[in-house]
Amino acid sequence: MGKEKKTESHDNGSYNYKMFKCFNRKFKINEVQPTDDVRDAFCQFSVGCSGGDDDGVMGAEQLCSFLDDNQVNSGTTVAEAQRLIDEVIRRRHHVTRYTRHGLDLDDFFNFLFYDDLNPPITPHVHQDMSAPLSHYFIYTGHNSYLTGNQLSSDCSEVPVIKALQRGVRVIELDLWPNSTGTDINVLHGRTLTTPVPLITCLKSIRDHAFSSSPYPVIITLEDHLTADLQAKVAEMATQIFGQMLYYPESDSLEEFPSPASLLHRIIISTKPPKEYLESRNPIGKQKENGNVSPSSEEETPGTEEIQTLESILFYQDSESKSDSDQEEEETSEDQKPAYKRLITIHAGKPKGTVKEEMKVVVDKVRRLSLSEQELDRTCSSNSQDVVRFTQKNLLRIYPKGTRFNSSNYKPLIGWTHGAQMIAFNMQGYGRSLWLMHGMFRANGGCGYVKKPNFLMKKGFHDEVFDPKKKLHVKETLKASQSNDVKVYMGDGWRLDFSHTHFDTYSPPDFYTKVYIVGVPADNAKKKTRVIEDNWYPIWDEEFSFPLTVPELALLRIEVREYDMSDKDDFGGQTCLPVSELRPGIRSVPLYDKKGEKMKSVRLLMRFIFE
Repeated sequence: MGKEKKTESHDNGSYNYKMFKCFNRKFKINEVQPTDDVRDAFCQFSVGCSGGDDDGVMGAEQLCSFLDDNQVNSGTTVAEAQRLIDEVIRRRHHVTRYTRHGLDLDDFFNFLFYDDLNPPITPHVHQDMSAPLSHYFIYTGHNSYLTGNQLSSDCSEVPVIKALQRGVRVIELDLWPNSTGTDINVLHGRTLTTPVPLITCLKSIRDHAFSSSPYPVIITLEDHLTADLQAKVAEMATQIFGQMLYYPESDSLEEFPSPASLLHRIIISTKPPKEYLESRNPIGKQKENGNVSPSSEEETPGTEEIQTLESILFYQDSESKSDSDQEEEETSEDQKPAYKRLITIHAGKPKGTVKEEMKVVVDKVRRLSLSEQELDRTCSSNSQDVVRFTQKNLLRIYPKGTRFNSSNYKPLIGWTHGAQMIAFNMQGYGRSLWLMHGMFRANGGCGYVKKPNFLMKKGFHDEVFDPKKKLHVKETLKASQSNDVKVYMGDGWRLDFSHTHFDTYSPPDFYTKVYIVGVPADNAKKKTRVIEDNWYPIWDEEFSFPLTVPELALLRIEVREYDMSDKDDFGGQTCLPVSELRPGIRSVPLYDKKGEKMKSVRLLMRFIFE
């Protein structure tokens, strides 16, 4: 590795890179200047601008006009525009010495770069939250307690807390008896994962459930407990959550409640005890009540339960008489009703044939879980039936059992078919998880995103959206990166990375990749040219993306540093829902590989819809 020496002055910064301890390479750092688009916008809306750098002022009324016309921020008041101006001046100038109440060109340029003042998407909840839960995509975790891989990592409450702080609304806990059979642990069964006490997880959920969103948290339980331990879970949940715990008065729901009606409430979803016993012995030869019920909906290492398509889709319109009699006998103990009463969202093992499943139950809603492979098979042959089912019921998709390294799958197939709960390993960093982060940046990051209307509509003959049908282009998104160069003016890669992080002997060579991820017809990939030896790359390139289903499209952006002899270095990424993009010139913050927001790195982009 070469050794780097830096010299810098306020007027003319430069870096010296020493090569092979013999030669110096000096690179000048030029002051970042507004692009032509920014200058043109400023001159168009400011007062007294003649095209120079030091003339013209944009007051509150002029900023209002710019936001309305160029940024399509209709409804901005003069008072709100003045507050924006005051905030920019406060950040850039000493307030006690600065009396001007308008923006000059540099102030305006800086304003465009502040992602909190000029964000790419709407930063607050703006969708209708009064529809049933089944009308929303819900931010869902898988094995939320694991710190690493699925086989040998530690179980802890820390990943649960981190998920809640990120806005995840569905937390999954696997419940097993402890070694003495007297208490409950949370762990991934039949693996070498180390357990964490259930009470620790429940208290962490109570303390952090609404740290980032007031909308309901759903706890999905994979229950492997005896009846007395189930009663203990009910006692724990009731005592720890208190009034936060929501459960209906009736045994089952005809329609799910809405997120708005469940503010600051916690919901439990699992199989009722009767259904656990049925899954253990469908003939009805139940053993003693003290036996552990094998209730897992998912594959666990060492056991692989493959459900048929019939068992995936069908749930009978009504229970048989023998089932009712069996329920009365099985719930005779006090423990079982106490536990069952707390279950709001029932997750039962379906029965019957595919043909019969197409009839959605009129007076009952429930949740079904499918593995990613089962979803693929089902969508290949019965895609519209899945869409129809998810209009009223909840569908949860979980990773296949062979993802031992906690990797994730592509979520778009589930979303395209209306599946609400795409369960992800939040510690499984990678492009699939970036898509999940991007989807749930929508609607203010509250963890609930309203499904597109076309997924909820039915035609005159009960027809629903067909994900396989070829559609016409609805709109075209143009992403102009002419301003990306100025993404970093004083606070960017040069601040967040060491000066030899990307290249030992010279400044970095950045380029940007832009993707559309959505239905197959919309998927696209574009790339800018490489800008060599520059901490402030200016690409000035525009890309056009025709979209057939913009409601489900995600714009994924990834910055890379070109390396001639090795793999290109990572320079930041983000993913944004196209339906939420705000037109105009926008500041786009970038994130690291784990999805954490970078301190300084931002792109300046322009979004145009036609």
